Amino acid sequence: MDKIYDLENFEIKVSLNEGIVRLHSDKNLWDYLNEDVKRRTFLLVDAIKSDYQIVFGKGLNIESKSFVVEIWAHIFSDYLGLLIKKHIDILWIKKLVQKGIERAELIDCGEKHLDSNRWLWDSVGRFVNFTLWLFPKNIGQKKLKN
Repeated sequence: MDKIYDLENFEIKVSLNEGIVRLHSDKNLWDYLNEDVKRRTFLLVDAIKSDYQIVFGKGLNIESKSFVVEIWAHIFSDYLGLLIKKHIDILWIKKLVQKGIERAELIDCGEKHLDSNRWLWDSVGRFVNFTLWLFPKNIGQKKLKN
């Protein structure tokens, strides 16, 4: 089920499937997370989890901190790839980085039985404040996303 969340005048596209939630690291998400990143990401995650409960009649079995850091990690990877692509003028590196960008842009957050990396995000989620420290500041103003 596809949904659009209107959060603080930003439209965030999300797909809800049983056990998996998909977001895209796109300009709207970057602009939404341009400021107050922690609060806004938890707001988004809470909205998704609330709708998931309504749609599927059960809670999404992903800890909020785990969900949040997975979103941030994908956006950070996308951001880093776009920076490299912008500043490196070697074709084979640009092609390699583009593959990484494409993987980072699709944010698949799944329950343990569907997401082989859930253990990683669960572990990193315990350090949400440190992870936030690594997140690019004012990401929506970086002009890397169209």
